[in-house]
Amino acid sequence: MILMEAAVVERLRRSSDFELHNSLLNAPLIYDQHGKQALLELYQEYVDIAKQYNLPIFLLTPTWRADHSRVEASGVCEAINTDVVNFLAKFRDSQSSKGNIKICGLIGPKNDCYTPDEGLSVQDSQAYHAWQIEQLVAAGVDYLIAETLPNVEEALGIAKAMALTEVPYIISFVIDKNGLILDGTSLVDAIKYIDSNTNNNPFGYMVNCAFPSFLNADHQPKELFSRLIGYQANASSLDHCDLECAEQLKMNDISEWGDLMLELNSKYGVEILGGCCGTNEKHLKYLAKNNNAS
Repeated sequence: MILMEAAVVERLRRSSDFELHNSLLNAPLIYDQHGKQALLELYQEYVDIAKQYNLPIFLLTPTWRADHSRVEASGVCEAINTDVVNFLAKFRDSQSSKGNIKICGLIGPKNDCYTPDEGLSVQDSQAYHAWQIEQLVAAGVDYLIAETLPNVEEALGIAKAMALTEVPYIISFVIDKNGLILDGTSLVDAIKYIDSNTNNNPFGYMVNCAFPSFLNADHQPKELFSRLIGYQANASSLDHCDLECAEQLKMNDISEWGDLMLELNSKYGVEILGGCCGTNEKHLKYLAKNNNAS
């Protein structure tokens, strides 16, 4: 098993100590001493769990919304993606387990992640996301990852831009309760489409921002699991609309969440496990502690 961090931006969003940037979210916190310390504390929690159980861990740069148009409009330093990678690299260098820590340069869709009709065309996507991808690669990330993608056309454009680099990359979709990407495409069809239209294929595919039961793993074609390498799951089995409208944090029992996640690993070979909306260090610890028991 490889751990991936639990929700960072959502934990900060629900903290009364912070007001996240209205467009760049948590990325600019690295320029604020209080914000920087909060980020470091969260990353330290996750690294400590991985170290305790001798597991590798993927940390994501807090750059999901730090694309060129948002950065340019914000007036924040244009080198923010570079600065964030350097911030995480410095943190990693301070850890005794630094060899087990990989830094993943994170990007997201241009528009709303739950509105697939707002997705970009392949050509527009490749052009739009290239700037941020190039910034993250130049800063020295170990992997690239695009998360919470609701639209396969935009995902292919991102894959094409990432494929031009020499950095291994991961494409991660958001799915509904029927196990379909939000534009209605099956995961198997999306993977075939992207793999057949990129010369340098993704390192693998993931699902994020969905409860583990949404995958309906028993009903997926077996071939899916040769390419589905990770799952970063929400803490709640509510659908995205209900979660968005919820005033208070919603979560299922951690053991229910964790056992479903561990089954993805033990039964289907999904290697990278982490948390998305509503999760925290307790979710990661459950996975790490019960890894061998699964």
